[in-house]
Amino acid sequence: MSNDSEHARHTEYSEHIVPVATYVGVFFALMIGTALTTWVAYIDLGRWNTVVALAIAVIKMILVVLFFMHVKYNKGLTRIVILAAFFWLGIMITLSLADELTRHWELNPAPWSVLLPYLSRLF
Repeated sequence: MSNDSEHARHTEYSEHIVPVATYVGVFFALMIGTALTTWVAYIDLGRWNTVVALAIAVIKMILVVLFFMHVKYNKGLTRIVILAAFFWLGIMITLSLADELTRHWELNPAPWSVLLPYLSRLF
């Protein structure tokens, strides 16, 4: 009878055991990503520096979330919460970009020497 209760306990609370080799592989992938980020920071890619750095950061973030936070092996509510967080992040980025892209920034702002007479009147 104890065999049945032990079997029920294992099936009720079954967890996924991740091999150490997986953690070591993810660790080395993260170290390679960190080295790659540092290497790219010293290369002048123009406008693409930020894009490449963020792409590497997103890949590293996905590795951490999937393996170290065990999202890859969880189902149900955990995945819904992660998806809701990314959906909310998308909303925030969209609203921030909408604000940034609709502003009409002055490309060549006036130097401080031109603004000093106006500022001296305020104080």
